[in-house]
Amino acid sequence: MANLTMSIPHRFTREEAKKKVEELIANIQQDYGGMFGRVEKRWEGDRMTFSVSAMGVTLGGNVLVDDQAAHVDIPLPWPLAAMAGDLKNQIEHEAKRLLEKS
Repeated sequence: MANLTMSIPHRFTREEAKKKVEELIANIQQDYGGMFGRVEKRWEGDRMTFSVSAMGVTLGGNVLVDDQAAHVDIPLPWPLAAMAGDLKNQIEHEAKRLLEKS
């Protein structure tokens, strides 16, 4: 199993960055809603755990927000590991658009 990991810098407070992460999830659901089943997420402090169904596979992962960045970690099952680069590029593009705004 491959892990999709990335850190996206931000210049917000932790609370503002967490709201941006929520906005990112809403944008992904809107843009790719046909590919995803229900998204479940839960915040515990500055860490959000989530799960989503995509293409018949359930993914889970977490996002940790600190003072400088949002750190994403998503273990990918083998059917999706081949698409890790594309998934990472799409997530990073949207996340940077939201988190790098000043």
